[in-house]
Amino acid sequence: MIDEKMMSKKKPTYPVSKALEAYLERYSRKIEIPICYDDLLRFIGSVVVYDSNDEDTLWVRVYYNEYDRQEIDTSLKRVYSLLLSDGSGHIDQYLNVDSVDYCTFGNSKPFRIKVRNVLNDNFTYFYVKKADASRIYGLELEHMLSPYNLNFMVYKDTLIEEHIAGIPGDVFIKEMLPNCTEFEKAQLAKEFVKFNERCMIRLLGDMRSYNYVIVATHDFDHVVYRIRAIDFDQQSFEGKLNVYRPQFFKENYKMVELVRSKLLKDSIDQYKLEERSIVAKRILSSGNRIKLLDKVCKKDHISLPENVEKLKGQIYDLTKDIQFKKCKTMGEILNLALDFVKRNYQGVSMKQILEHKIKI
Repeated sequence: MIDEKMMSKKKPTYPVSKALEAYLERYSRKIEIPICYDDLLRFIGSVVVYDSNDEDTLWVRVYYNEYDRQEIDTSLKRVYSLLLSDGSGHIDQYLNVDSVDYCTFGNSKPFRIKVRNVLNDNFTYFYVKKADASRIYGLELEHMLSPYNLNFMVYKDTLIEEHIAGIPGDVFIKEMLPNCTEFEKAQLAKEFVKFNERCMIRLLGDMRSYNYVIVATHDFDHVVYRIRAIDFDQQSFEGKLNVYRPQFFKENYKMVELVRSKLLKDSIDQYKLEERSIVAKRILSSGNRIKLLDKVCKKDHISLPENVEKLKGQIYDLTKDIQFKKCKTMGEILNLALDFVKRNYQGVSMKQILEHKIKI
């Protein structure tokens, strides 16, 4: 398990470069919005938000003076429309901003906005955060390389993210995992192996249990579980390879034990192969989009020089690919890691694994 001291105490926020901004505009991620992150910091007070067990959620509900509140509500409704609808104001009359919550924990200190439809009381959330280049790369990579599409937009120094629904991993492990059937536990073990592999391939770090959610879907006569990342702050920043492997965090210990008790080594190898192969296919199907993102990322600075040196050495030790030793930026390491997967696992069969022609 990873000791928390192996993680940087606070990751710096990296600005959005001109090249990244141009990429975002090309793919309709850059959209002008009427409010920025700093506007929401003008709150005049707050109250602690507790969960159903009266425990502190580390969120506070903020409130504003009457003049600011009217302006902020109108702007947040427009942001909702831009993110989830056609951007026009005709739906504003049906919307109400029920709450603005501020998170006091972690690097990004986001605002969580709850918007409710007054006609039927359906509601949804979205998040307002400081734009951070490494987080944006993480969101784009998740959109292209995971089974899920992500909806977000960026304007100047503000990032708007759609809410990702699911059961927080730490809550699921504590309250729901003990009640799962043996079949469901085996399925969760499989999903954790694949999730672990996907994070390592694309260098998404800090996937402790509270940074991902469990998504449950009913399928015929059973429930299918999937694991989905919700925090992309640690995309390609840390210098230790194990930070990009969820299995090494103590918060995931019970999931690791589940893998040990439910899966044979051959099965684990099979699921690793499946994930690497599907990621290789997604890289190919992403075409010019991922090529352009890689080109931008290779020239960007989203980590510290000592982290780059440490990580490229550890990945070389794992892959024996001499090209990693030539990398100067995290973007170059990421590009080579994705290219390595594409070259080595596109069209690989289980027979090649069993015959030891391909190393897992």
